[in-house]
Amino acid sequence: MKKGLLVFLTILLVITALYTTGWSEDGSHNYEYHIYDLFLARPLGILAGIAGTGVFIVTLPFTLPAGGVKESFNMFIVEPFWFSFVREFPDEELD
Repeated sequence: MKKGLLVFLTILLVITALYTTGWSEDGSHNYEYHIYDLFLARPLGILAGIAGTGVFIVTLPFTLPAGGVKESFNMFIVEPFWFSFVREFPDEELD
């Protein structure tokens, strides 16, 4: 009896692991995008923020007289770091 129960629970565990996407609200989650987001897009956003910081510093002598420091700061530094650290995970817009 114990062996039969163990086999039943094992089969139930395997079936449950294979069909967990059916438990979501609409069942249309694409987890491939979540993997790309976590391991590719967010690290690239960090690199873009670091490179953007360098570009911001280099262009600062030009943006100071033109009065575009705030826009330049937002574009080169804030947006890439927001994309990497503040944006919600998993990003529902990617599904």
